[in-house]
Parts: sequence; structure tokens; C-alpha cells
Amino acid sequence: MSSASGKAIREPKVTAKAAIPTGGRREGAARFNLGAEWFDLDKQLAYMDTLEHDVDVICSIGPFSRHFSDLPVDEGRAAAMSWNEEMAAAQRRYPGRLWASAAVPLRDTDVAIEVVDHAIGTLGLIGVNLPGTVGSLDRIDAERLEPFYAHVEKLGVPIFLHPTDSIFPDILDGYNGALYLSLGRVVDISVSACRLVLSGIMERHPGLKIIMSHTGGALPYQAGRMDKNAKAAGLPLPPSTYIKRMYTDTVSPHELGMRFAVEFYGADHVMYGSDYPCWSPATALELFGQVGLSSADQQKIFYGNARRLFGLPDTD
Repeated sequence: MSSASGKAIREPKVTAKAAIPTGGRREGAARFNLGAEWFDLDKQLAYMDTLEHDVDVICSIGPFSRHFSDLPVDEGRAAAMSWNEEMAAAQRRYPGRLWASAAVPLRDTDVAIEVVDHAIGTLGLIGVNLPGTVGSLDRIDAERLEPFYAHVEKLGVPIFLHPTDSIFPDILDGYNGALYLSLGRVVDISVSACRLVLSGIMERHPGLKIIMSHTGGALPYQAGRMDKNAKAAGLPLPPSTYIKRMYTDTVSPHELGMRFAVEFYGADHVMYGSDYPCWSPATALELFGQVGLSSADQQKIFYGNARRLFGLPDTD
């Protein structure tokens, strides 16, 4: 299961994350285990060392990314700056092994650009996290955010799009979180990505690098339906064209799901992910090995694609 280089890029949900939904917790809503595996880097990396792979870590904020846009503008700016400084410190503490991405408050567009410039230009972080919603007042396809997308496109850094546990809470409530955890995040990530497509943001900013978590949510499997029914959006190309321009990970507890993501996006647009600590990295590796990819494609997904997309130095 090793790539040809013997180096695997693993993409856990986040390092040092407080993954608590900001909108309050309903009966039956998702619950989080906030044990040491969520925040103790030494223990995280020690565990990964038991997997018989030489592992680098690219971390995202996961569902917590919305928190910074829920706060008032000044508080959101301060919280994001503080978070990003902590992530940069972790990146310095584990040079060449851990790479971190930035929190961005989106309530004010100018502040969002300021925080991104500080995170990428000053702190050296390697990507931007995008919540599916902007606090309780806005959406990620808001017209006012156009300069933000243009600026991130100019910087050339990827945007990591992850569910934020905030869409459709009513119809997904109950069953001790089983319904939400099974479908809620898939719906959330799919709706968010659709907004980037149908709004024309992906058309107007062809250089944007969008990473969709969880094998692309429902989009690969419903791309034909989008092409059939989305003509009213007035895009010059079918929606599936823009979806295939995105990138995704292999985070699916289903070998067929991983395989279809690779077939839909292409091996050049998929990166290996373990979803740690939400899922077992050992199981993720086992399922990925069942997909039956060539050594060349495994090398891309384990190693080459992340190095290229994030602009990381090659350590072979």
C-alpha cells in the first residue's frame, strides 16, 4: 500500500481542534469526542508512526471553521489571527512533517483578505479553510465576497471546503446523531460546493483551487442531474465541468466510494485522507488498498498531488 516513494500524505480533520457546533446542540445532533487525539500532536504523530508509513500531515479546521465568521468582526479577526499563529507555531515545531491551513473570518471581506495575507505571507501557512456558511447572516457565494476569491486565486493557495454542521439541522435531527452523521455532512458539503459553481465563482476565477472533503460529497454521483437541471443558472459550461476542476480526498468508509471519486475527478485531483481522529487511519489504508489503483496513481494520491497542490518541497 505504500507509494513508490514510501511517503504518504495523510489529511486528518484538524490538529488542535475544538469541534463543537456553534449553533448549539440539539437532541440527537452530532457529538464529538474531545480526547487527546484531537489536540495532542505528539500523541497523534506517535500513533501515525505505528502505521508502517512515512507520514506527513496536512491539517484542516473541519466543522469548526464557521466559528470565526459567527463572531463580531473584530473578535473574529482576533480569534482567527490567534488560531493561525498557533498553527504556524506547530508547523515550525514539526518542520517538514506538519503543514497547517488558515482560519478566515468572512463576515467582513476586507478583514478576510487581511487575515489571509497574514496567514500565508507572514506565517507561512499553506491553505485557507472555507466554512459552508458565513455566520448566520450570509453564504459563501455572497456577491460581496468576490474580491476575497479573486485575492485567494491570485495567491495561488488551495481553499479547503468542509461541512460546518449547520445546514438542515431540523430534518436531520434524532436517532442519536445517526441520521446527521450519515447524510448531514454530505448534504452540507454538496450544497456549499454547488453554490461556488452555480454562482459563477468557479467560472470567473478559473485559477481557484477548491478541495472538497469526503470524496466530493454527493456531487460526483449527482453530476449528471446537475447538468440536466442547472441550466437556469446561466453558466457557459455544464456544472460538472467546474466540479471536476475541484480536488477531493479519499475519506469514505467505502471502497466503492473511493474508487468512484478517483474515476470521476481523475487520479491527478484526489489526495489520500485518513479523516483522523474521526476515523481509523488503519481502516482508511486498508480500504484504499482495495481500490486496485496502479502504482503510478497510488503515488499521485499518496504523495505527488498534495506536494504539487500545496507547493510543498519534495523530500524524496
